Amino acid sequence: MSTSLKTQIIIVNDQDEIIGHKERGTLVKEDIYRVSALWITNSNGDILLAQRKFTKKHDPGKWGPAVAGTIDEGETYDSNIIKEAEEEIGLKDIQPKAGPKLRVTGEHNYFGQWYKLVVNKPAEDFLIQAEEVEQVKWFTRSELGQELREHPSTYLTGLDRVMEALQ
Repeated sequence: MSTSLKTQIIIVNDQDEIIGHKERGTLVKEDIYRVSALWITNSNGDILLAQRKFTKKHDPGKWGPAVAGTIDEGETYDSNIIKEAEEEIGLKDIQPKAGPKLRVTGEHNYFGQWYKLVVNKPAEDFLIQAEEVEQVKWFTRSELGQELREHPSTYLTGLDRVMEALQ
């Protein structure tokens, strides 16, 4: 018999200070939570994106950062991005550089801490987490820019702003 506790997500105020925790799946629109995300490029400046699993509750099948995750109780932005990079695409022993922290409001309400990392390997060599990630793919900067203009609904909202902020 397994006893599984629901994951507790960190809830913060407008200054990103922890004010409580809630079970995953019970957040309301007013709750502000924390997310870490990893912007992966290669030596050529190409950008690695991941397509979200089609079975995901939020934004199924959309393309977004190669790695991202909601911060759980007991985690920091830093510890979460290290864990998520290994779980979602098989990267171990990484040392990502902290990038901007962005406040996102709208359909989702969170602080997003971005990290940057350079990785040189073919997309097919990443060990993707089948429950989370449909596929990963390298995009040239110009290809991604054109895609975001021509097919914005295929990508997570705000990805164009992130691309600009992380150049």
